[in-house]
Amino acid sequence: MPAEHLRRRPLSLALRITVLVGAAMTLLFIAFTARVVKSVAMHFAEQDLGEVRAVAESLTLALGALPSTANSGELQERLARAVAGHHGVYFSVHDGAGRTLFGTAPAGLYDVARLTATAASLDVQALRVWQVGEQAFRGSLLQIGGETVLVAVAMESHLHYLAQLRRGLWWGTLVACLLAVSGAWLAVRWGHAPLRRIGAAMRGITSAHLHVRLDARESPIELDPLVGSFNAMLDELQASFARLRHFSADIAHELRTPVTNLTTSTQVALSKARDPEAYSEVLYASLEELDRMAKMIGDMLFLAQAEQPLDPRSLAPVDLGAETRALFDYFEAWAEEAGVSLQLEGTAPAVRGDRLMLRRALSNLIANGLRYTANGQALTVALATAGDAVEVQVRNPGAIPAEHLPKLFDRFYRADPARQHKGEGAGLGLAIVKSIVQAHGGSVGASSHAGTTRFRLQLPTSRAQQ
Repeated sequence: MPAEHLRRRPLSLALRITVLVGAAMTLLFIAFTARVVKSVAMHFAEQDLGEVRAVAESLTLALGALPSTANSGELQERLARAVAGHHGVYFSVHDGAGRTLFGTAPAGLYDVARLTATAASLDVQALRVWQVGEQAFRGSLLQIGGETVLVAVAMESHLHYLAQLRRGLWWGTLVACLLAVSGAWLAVRWGHAPLRRIGAAMRGITSAHLHVRLDARESPIELDPLVGSFNAMLDELQASFARLRHFSADIAHELRTPVTNLTTSTQVALSKARDPEAYSEVLYASLEELDRMAKMIGDMLFLAQAEQPLDPRSLAPVDLGAETRALFDYFEAWAEEAGVSLQLEGTAPAVRGDRLMLRRALSNLIANGLRYTANGQALTVALATAGDAVEVQVRNPGAIPAEHLPKLFDRFYRADPARQHKGEGAGLGLAIVKSIVQAHGGSVGASSHAGTTRFRLQLPTSRAQQ
């Protein structure tokens, strides 16, 4: 199976945006939830630190003020008064041998706590969490004088609250993410509604409705380039269809005349017996019409070829000056017979293109100029550089009415219809010139004033095309 059939189709825009928004919102809510849980946990830790610090300071004062002769009863009484009013705080005091002097801590808490090092100072980092059975405590192990003091607070209420908070936040995050994804999907669907409307309008446009245009006022401003490009494409298509219809009508008209002539002359020749000379005249006349039809068909085929994209392999630097001199040699006999002199003025750098096609364009312009140049006059080809382009002007004496100038490069157009059957082609020569020049990225034009007609070509130089 070809590789292009195995290539996966890109994900839809709606799915991409929905996934992106959903992922972003999910990460945001997860980060928010984690931040809230961490902040509450830190608040509880600081709250516990305040309780532990207050009890530790009270025990420090009590142990510092205890006389050395005090017995265990006095020690327990003084320590009990020191921590009176601190509910939920557990402590125990141990001598250097590890014996418990006094304490309220649950059994086993000191055994777990003594495995950790004593804290040099009381802060949040100095607090430790100990697990005794199913109970959790947060506190610190301190060295006060010669005694080791354990101070801790029960964390059950805190842990229970954090568990509920975490559970509620995660459920809230899940619901919020689902709502965000649903909202994003609905927003994308709503946002893509203009695209669907444009698509429906596009599907309704056929070759019979090329006059229809999309209204940019009915679409968001972001779609203006799309609407503008589509309308421009419709303009081109409408113009192309119009040209095609006119071209078909012109072809039918141009071919009907010689076919009618051939049919009529043949019917006349066959209407009665004639001498060989009469048949020869009919055949010569028929051959002339056939030659004209063959030339017309050849021009149409070349015109179709010229409108196709150029093959990069056929492109090479073309010296228009050298090509013009070669064409002057080719048209020399015709020019001498017509009493017309051929002149070349100026120089220009080479252009990159198809040499045979550019030669055909120059040939058509020179032949057209020779056809309309009077005896004793001169036809001039002038070369010049205009920025990054080469300009070619073909000048010949004679004037063309202004109303004809915009149509000279149209197919089958003749400024003088009376010349149609005088062996001067079917009106495709200048149309071929225009197609060739446009295929090379250039432009054409015509002007006529002060008794002189100028056909102008502009082609990009080889350097400009690189």
